[in-house]
Amino acid sequence: MGKLMHLIGNYYLIVAIIAWVSAQVLKTLFTFIKTKKVNLERMVGAGGMPSAHSATVCALAVAMSRKAGVASPEFALAVIFAAIVMYDAMGVRRATGENAKVINKMVDAMKAEAKAEAENEKPAEKHGEEPLEFYEDDDDFSVEELGSKELKEFIGHTPLEVLAGALLGILIAMLIPII
Repeated sequence: MGKLMHLIGNYYLIVAIIAWVSAQVLKTLFTFIKTKKVNLERMVGAGGMPSAHSATVCALAVAMSRKAGVASPEFALAVIFAAIVMYDAMGVRRATGENAKVINKMVDAMKAEAKAEAENEKPAEKHGEEPLEFYEDDDDFSVEELGSKELKEFIGHTPLEVLAGALLGILIAMLIPII
C-alpha cells in the first residue's frame, strides 16, 4: 500500500498525467467544435490540436526544473526527452500521417478503377492527369484484398500543434503546486 501511495503522490507523474489528460480533452473538444460530432477516439488518439505528447513532456520538464532544479541531471534528461519527442511528433510521425493520406487516396483510386473495370466502364480521368497504373501482373495482389480499413492519418503534429501542447504543458506544470 505504501508503494501505491508513493506512486499516487509522485509530483512529476501527477503533473505529466494532468497535462496529457488536459490536452486530450481539449483535442476532443476542438474536434467536436470543428465537426459537430463527438469523436471519443480523440481522447486517446495521436495527432491533432494540441499535442498531448508535447504537453506531457514539457510538463514533466518544467516539473523537474521546479522540484529538482535546472542544474539537476533529471531536468537535463527531461529536456532532452522533450526535444526528441517533439521533434519526432513534427518529423517522422507527421510524415507517416502524410504518407497515410496518399496511400488512402491511392487505395480509393484502385478500388474505383477495379469497380469501373468490373462494370466494363472506363474510369473517369481528370483533365491533364494520367490514370493510375498498377501492377496487373502481380499474382499475389488483388484489389479485393485492400479491405475497407483506412490507414490512420492523424499521427503526427504540425509545428503549431506542438507549440500549443508545449505551452499547455508548461502552464499546467506552473499551476500545480509542488508536493
